Amino acid sequence: MGHHHDHTHGANKKVLLISFFIIATYMIVEVIGGYLTNSLALLADAGHMLSDAISLAIALIAFKLGEKVATKSKTFGYKRFEILAAVLNGATLIVIALFIFYEAIRRFSNPPEVATTGMLIVSSIGLAVNILVAWIMMRGGDVEENLNMRGAYLHVISDMLGSVGAIVAALLIMFLGWGWADPLASVVVAALVLRSGYYVSKSSLHVLMEGTPQNVDINEVIQTIEKTKGIQSVHDLHVWSITSGLNALSCHAVVDDKMSIAESEKLLHKIEHDLEYKGIQHVTIQLETSAHRHDDSILCEMKAETSDHRHHEIKGGG
Repeated sequence: MGHHHDHTHGANKKVLLISFFIIATYMIVEVIGGYLTNSLALLADAGHMLSDAISLAIALIAFKLGEKVATKSKTFGYKRFEILAAVLNGATLIVIALFIFYEAIRRFSNPPEVATTGMLIVSSIGLAVNILVAWIMMRGGDVEENLNMRGAYLHVISDMLGSVGAIVAALLIMFLGWGWADPLASVVVAALVLRSGYYVSKSSLHVLMEGTPQNVDINEVIQTIEKTKGIQSVHDLHVWSITSGLNALSCHAVVDDKMSIAESEKLLHKIEHDLEYKGIQHVTIQLETSAHRHDDSILCEMKAETSDHRHHEIKGGG
């Protein structure tokens, strides 16, 4: 697992770096273009590109920090930073979208003059840039599994639609004189920005809340452990994500009280092996006899009543 993770990790970083430079450069072109042509659709697209550039930069920093070795004060290293970055990214998108909505409402009632030829040229180049970056990401990066990469990739895809919107608006103003097409296109872009902001925030908050990873079926995991020969029952189970693509599990399992340490080690090895195919990379299992003093429910019933009780809870393992 480690080797595969490192390989995609290196590829992801390279892809992000190239994409970041292309997008950041073009964003500047679009801001200037939007300002000179007075097109809100272009500025909306530039706002989108800015959020793209930010998300790519954050994703890059996150990968860089994620490589830092675990320390005594941060036993998981800095792997979570990537998720914090995704939350920040999602929030930025939502703010940008709301700002564009506000500006567009003002323009509907009073559409300003837009230099359409400039708008058409800039938005067409924008489309080409986005297609190029999306292609680079698809080819070289892991846009399926990695939240960080996926967030950045989704930005670029919705950005592409933003450029299409600006092109259509420019054509409508040129040929039909529809001045409101520009604020309309910017509203469409803003809706796309809002949507991706919502999804990125939602999935990252799920990770921060220690939610069960989307790619793990908890019932299958319980069955896998329970049907292993030698396991009598399972309780106090937790499954969570440390960061994208790194899922962890901890639980208590009851075994026969005559089992030797060597036998239990073999048993654990088999469970670890089986769980890796279920998408769990980090497994911690506490083996106990049927005389254990914990609650038997599969999910942990964590109580925090008196300090005395707490002490026993922590010592006993939840």
